[in-house]
Amino acid sequence: MKIFREYKSLLPYLSQYRNRYILGLICLVIVDAAQIIIPQFIRIAIDIISAGDFQWRQIIVLCLCMIGTAAFISVGRFFWRYFIHGSSRRIEAQLREKLFDHLQKMSWDFYQKNKIGDLMARSINDLHAVRMSIGMGLVAFFDFIFMSTAILIIIFIQDSSSAIYSVIPLPIITILILVFGSMVVKKFRAAHEAYSKISDNAQETFAGINVIKSFVKEWWFVKKFASSNDEYRKVNMELVRLFGFFFPFVGFLSGLTILIMLAIGGVRVINGDMTPGSLVAMFRYLNMLIWPLMGAGFMVNMIQRGAVALSRINEILNTEPSIKNEQIVDSSEQIAANSQSFCSEQLIIPVLELSNLEFCYEVDKPSLEGINLKIMRGQWLGIMGRTGSGKSTLVKTFMRMVDPPAETVFVFGHDVRSWKLENLRSLFAVSPQDSYLFSDSIANNIRFGKNETDCESDMEKTITLASLNKDLGIFQDGKNTLVGERGLTLSGGQKQRTAIARAVIMDSEFLILDDSFSAVDNETEFKILENLRKERKGRTTIIVSHRVSTLKYSDNILVLDKGKILEYGKPGELIKTEGYYSKMAAFQSMVSEKLYG
Repeated sequence: MKIFREYKSLLPYLSQYRNRYILGLICLVIVDAAQIIIPQFIRIAIDIISAGDFQWRQIIVLCLCMIGTAAFISVGRFFWRYFIHGSSRRIEAQLREKLFDHLQKMSWDFYQKNKIGDLMARSINDLHAVRMSIGMGLVAFFDFIFMSTAILIIIFIQDSSSAIYSVIPLPIITILILVFGSMVVKKFRAAHEAYSKISDNAQETFAGINVIKSFVKEWWFVKKFASSNDEYRKVNMELVRLFGFFFPFVGFLSGLTILIMLAIGGVRVINGDMTPGSLVAMFRYLNMLIWPLMGAGFMVNMIQRGAVALSRINEILNTEPSIKNEQIVDSSEQIAANSQSFCSEQLIIPVLELSNLEFCYEVDKPSLEGINLKIMRGQWLGIMGRTGSGKSTLVKTFMRMVDPPAETVFVFGHDVRSWKLENLRSLFAVSPQDSYLFSDSIANNIRFGKNETDCESDMEKTITLASLNKDLGIFQDGKNTLVGERGLTLSGGQKQRTAIARAVIMDSEFLILDDSFSAVDNETEFKILENLRKERKGRTTIIVSHRVSTLKYSDNILVLDKGKILEYGKPGELIKTEGYYSKMAAFQSMVSEKLYG
């Protein structure tokens, strides 16, 4: 069947836990067999009592046998649950780890197309459905096969004349199960997608709660969430209606089997063709037959839902990251060799070189075009340009956060596409535009990129360098203050300086400050830049900013416009021209004079 194709991806996991599953299924079969024995004890007891001539010792022995069998069933149930459900939960955990690991490898374009709420829904709700299908779904399947077959064989052996009429409704139940299974697949997918949508709405709302409150738009988001919630309710109500019809109808057909047995078996008991104990045992077996038949419905439900959920998970796992390791050089040896050559006095090879770099987010719409640039070790490069001119995109190509064409970006003389991603990115420390902070202490955010457990001396030095020491004195817990989700408890300037400290403490070959001073006052900015000039002698620093005051320390300034190089040169040279840099310097100086006299 088509739905089972999705489960092929689980074969390695099922193989890993096959011994546990086998033991669990053996325990399940033994428990089912023990359950089937109990009606035979009841049959014998009733036949002995109905005969009128019996000893209590016989009844007590039968009762003790039933109690012992029930105790055995309880122990067996514990073990099949332990082995089968335990294995399904282990597989769920492994799948979740694999999915999480895969999501971290995905490139920027993947997250442009997939919303976070949907990814969270797949990581939680869909994996829960998969676990149920390989846990309880498997149990329902084996119960249906084993118990149905065993019970039918027993009732036909015990009294075929009554059994042949009693099972007449069973083919109808089988047909109903098949029809039901084909109907629920699309509805399950719609339900999972509706859940993803409602999860995404909630995530977006809570992430932007400050903006929502400042614009007094709570009512609009409540309305938007209510719409998604109503859609989720509707698709689930369609499933409820299906199951609301299916299970009662199966129960009704199962009840018909008992009614038929009562009519036919009762007559046979009166005629002496059947003992009272046999009739009671037949009732018991038919009652026991209801669960496997109902369980078949649960089985279809869980297997169908699991297949839909697994298809959504496999859709992500089968998506390859657009940026990945290609032809990798021996990075560790190359770095060591290049480090010596770049530190020599006869340094003539640039540490970072761009050769006719072009990059497009969309086809035929270049974000960068014809960029040629050489940066020597220890230089400071300033990048300026209008909003959308390609500044952030340019620095992202250095680390392959976006993927430049081959032979266009070189680090230490090697194409960035030939580097192992981990080694390439470890050369860069970045303070990005958004200054993203984790919901943790300030100290842990600063030491985020450090592998060493003990970096307290570096910590204090970096805090001072980023001019955070005075701010920490305001907080009751100092550097151990929790910043809240996305740095909610810090001001814009404090968040930016924490992000700068996080980058600086890495002591990397390249430091990139991408518009990292926009919320920092001029005096504090001056102190930080002075500290960086002293601290980072001999290493390369790249600063992206709109402020001329921020870029004045740079050895060279690169001005971009519409993805192309508009100007390039030393600050002193560019200020004498009538270009963009000179005009921005004059404009910002005039504004400063008007504001501060």
